[in-house]
Amino acid sequence: MPFNHNDHYHPLLLDLLPPGPGIALDVGCGTGRFARRLAATGMAVEAVDVSAAMVEAAAGLGSPGPGEIVYRRADVTTDTLPEAHYDYISCLASLHHMPFGTVAKLRRALVPGGVLVVLGLARPSTPADWALALAAVPVNALARLVVYAGERLNGGPDEGPKAPIADDYPTLAELRRESARLLPGSTVRPLLFWRTLITYREQGDG
Repeated sequence: MPFNHNDHYHPLLLDLLPPGPGIALDVGCGTGRFARRLAATGMAVEAVDVSAAMVEAAAGLGSPGPGEIVYRRADVTTDTLPEAHYDYISCLASLHHMPFGTVAKLRRALVPGGVLVVLGLARPSTPADWALALAAVPVNALARLVVYAGERLNGGPDEGPKAPIADDYPTLAELRRESARLLPGSTVRPLLFWRTLITYREQGDG
């Protein structure tokens, strides 16, 4: 599909950056599109993925600067993360490949005032959730058509390694319940194009 739902929300996620360049961790970085956008703001970025092919492809594209990016193969569910270290942690379409409890580990890795953003997928729970999901259908069709036409004019889509796809998603009700338990004070916001945004800010001065 030429229209990338995750990339569409990059500007929204960048609006949630805390003040100052700081240090970012991008979990499940894929080919590094969002990591490069973070680096463009001046952030020093650690971009990790469990796929060696993805890390290799991302590292080959480097960093646009002024921030530097370090790409590495890592599994945050088992690898050690430094505590109170990151100003910003992003998980784009990656958390549903892990136990949701991983967010507690990510939370501990935030400095006071640090921000965790999780852009993911969830199944609707309420009538309002279903209404938003249905409303996305015609808008998505139009967006796909526009992007497809643009790619055809520019020689076709950019090919590269593909991220794994998971079909088993939690419900929004489950996300809201577990987010309230593990990320107290977080917000869970359903978005158009079948995405959900969890935002959490670590308490303290920052």
